[in-house]
Amino acid sequence: MKAVLMEGFGGVEVLKVGEVERPVPGEGQVLIKVHATSINRPDLVQREGKYPPPPGDSEILGLEVAGTVEELGTGVTGWQVGQRVVSLVGGGGYAEYAVAYACHLMPIPESMSFEEAACICESYITAFLNVFMIGEFQDRQTAILHGGGGGVNTAAIQLCRALAPASKLIVTASPEKMERVRQVGADFLINFRETPDFTEVVKEYTNKKGVDLILDHVGAKYLAPNMNSLAYKGRLVIIGVVSGIKAELNLALMMVKRQQIIGSVLRSRPVAEKGEIVAEFTRRALPKFADRTIVPIIEKVFTIDQVVDAHRMMEEDKHFGKIVLKIQ
Repeated sequence: MKAVLMEGFGGVEVLKVGEVERPVPGEGQVLIKVHATSINRPDLVQREGKYPPPPGDSEILGLEVAGTVEELGTGVTGWQVGQRVVSLVGGGGYAEYAVAYACHLMPIPESMSFEEAACICESYITAFLNVFMIGEFQDRQTAILHGGGGGVNTAAIQLCRALAPASKLIVTASPEKMERVRQVGADFLINFRETPDFTEVVKEYTNKKGVDLILDHVGAKYLAPNMNSLAYKGRLVIIGVVSGIKAELNLALMMVKRQQIIGSVLRSRPVAEKGEIVAEFTRRALPKFADRTIVPIIEKVFTIDQVVDAHRMMEEDKHFGKIVLKIQ
């Protein structure tokens, strides 16, 4: 089968399209004929040699696939060959065929294309898990979502607008993306280049109350302003550390305000646990895609042979929403 391979680790130049053997589904797995996948930032980190796949998963890049069921592994019920499905995968998405666990599958709504469906799993499930399941975000609460314009951030805004329509969303973004972020559904925007310490503007916007939830992928640089911006019993959910892993923390303030700091990753969770997350997402969020309340935001669709250009676009942060890779 055709797949994107890596000649060592490094920049985009290590990516090559070649031929590899088609995977075989094991017990509880299905083989998916992949029509589309998407580019996610962890793919770039893995390409650089800093984010290996979990043991047993494919070393081919790609964390989500949209396609049709090609073959059922032993013990799999409830799915049919030819059925349109989308799934999380531990790796292997940048290929014509990929193996996924049956408990990670979701049916693709008839209203969605393969390219749209390829955007769902990594970004939207990540946002749903951390905002609603872990962050326990409720309607009429206030949140800060960092990194306006990225896949997870735009997904989080859309999910909040659909599942918590009366919530207030503060979003940090670069000046060139602020208007598009506003159109997606942000209530209050902060230019992170002009205001790297957003403590005072958040206090002013919330009348000194602070926010109930912060979804952060920045890490060390934002720890202090994040904690200063949290309300009593507020939750800071950290899903990335692009600015570093070490920072000072005022423990007394955290104790007095009864705040929580929660670290979270999706890829390395046990199969059964990810299955439970997918099931909850299917129940609560997938209907919003079916009725087009949520429509994935796609910056551009590349072919598998244009994978270098796709990675370069993400590296240069020139995208808004998702970058899709069409496989076949």
